[in-house]
Amino acid sequence: MDITDRKISKIARGGRRFSTRMMRREGIGSAEFDFIITVRHHPGITQAELCQKLDLDKGAAARLSTRLEEKGYLRREDDPKDGRRQLLFATERSEELRNSKSHLEGLFYEWLVEDLSQGEREELARLLGILEEKCQSERREHFPTVTRRAQEGTGGEPDREETR
Repeated sequence: MDITDRKISKIARGGRRFSTRMMRREGIGSAEFDFIITVRHHPGITQAELCQKLDLDKGAAARLSTRLEEKGYLRREDDPKDGRRQLLFATERSEELRNSKSHLEGLFYEWLVEDLSQGEREELARLLGILEEKCQSERREHFPTVTRRAQEGTGGEPDREETR
């Protein structure tokens, strides 16, 4: 049984809903934000590559990129190696959007802990730091322990890729 009752997931989901709702007021939806973030992390990406990374069809990627270019979050450049392709880049405005989302998430989490004493906040931060480090360590190794436990529960064999 999950002693945490998935409270971490529920709190994170609440924070995402708040920031998404506030960003929507600024005219940016969650799919658009994911698109912008992917372009920011992969400057010069093509729409075809975005389709693969975000599991989008070509039409959806074309509509999103056009809409985001019109809003000033993306710019296109011709690919110097292939004139038939265009490369996508994030604009300075997209950086402001990322900062805005981080700010909104910060506001949410500050509000969330405001009724805790300073000592409780510090203890919560310490415990979350332990959990975060464990998660990141496992993630760097492609989740071998959790994958194994999940497969043991279903009777499946561990995937060799997952255990490397």
